[in-house]
Amino acid sequence: MKIGLMAAVTDAPDATLDGLIEDAVRAEAEGFASLWMANIFGLDAVSTLALVGRETKTLQLGTAVTPTYPRHPTALAQQALTTAVACQNRFNLGIGLSHQVVIESMFGLSYEKPARHMREYLSVLMPLLAGETVQFSGTQYQVNQVKLSLPGQPKVPTLVAALGPIMLKIAGAMADGTITWMTGERTLASHIIPQISTSAEEAGRPAPRIVAGFPIVVTKAAEETRAAIDTSLAIYGTLPSYRAMLDKEGLKGPGDLALVGDETEVRSQLNQLRAIGVTDFTAAIAATNSEDAARTREFLASEC
Repeated sequence: MKIGLMAAVTDAPDATLDGLIEDAVRAEAEGFASLWMANIFGLDAVSTLALVGRETKTLQLGTAVTPTYPRHPTALAQQALTTAVACQNRFNLGIGLSHQVVIESMFGLSYEKPARHMREYLSVLMPLLAGETVQFSGTQYQVNQVKLSLPGQPKVPTLVAALGPIMLKIAGAMADGTITWMTGERTLASHIIPQISTSAEEAGRPAPRIVAGFPIVVTKAAEETRAAIDTSLAIYGTLPSYRAMLDKEGLKGPGDLALVGDETEVRSQLNQLRAIGVTDFTAAIAATNSEDAARTREFLASEC
């Protein structure tokens, strides 16, 4: 299992572009396998990672995740391929539906039939990323004889934020894997990994990548830290898709999901994720003080 970092929340005022690039360069020097960036309401993740790619050499870079609804699949394909060129083929495109409250209430777009939307989206996106000419007629997208040509035909592994059975089936059959958040070990082992793996096998595709993101803190103050995570990440306990995963795991909130404890305890939790088949672990360091943040990062680097 490869270990990577989640970049700072990108709509925070102190998450500057220069700061993100400096952090990525540092992560590469520390031996981390990857750096992932959420696309919220600040810096655009795909564009930012293109710049990060020009300043790094080995670090895998990925979005966690870019919402599909606001971006036509041809536009996202072109942007992703360009970023892959900038990163020397180290870019991983994580995409997701976002949430109804964002797509409908904030953007004014229809969130009707999200699974159909993702199936049609991938029907256009994946062939374009592979350098193929796309002719597609669906209910949401109609694309006629479009082909993107970039030097060297870059490769863009594509991961779908899939949590429900239908989305897992789509991701396994059409994409390269899944990327999860607010989804615990038991749910990954009994629900996420078996369903997407079966779908990929039935479609004749390679075993899917399982990129799992968790809040994590190495600390002496476990109880206080979990309480702080519950407060800082409270929104995730209210969004329906994440709430469903927390309920499936039997957890009250994000603090219960987080990997928290001393080095031995957190290492054991990481080993459990490795044993069930997680291929990439994405660490969202959620420390409440600089000492625990540094301790957590140092520990994770030692595990790479």
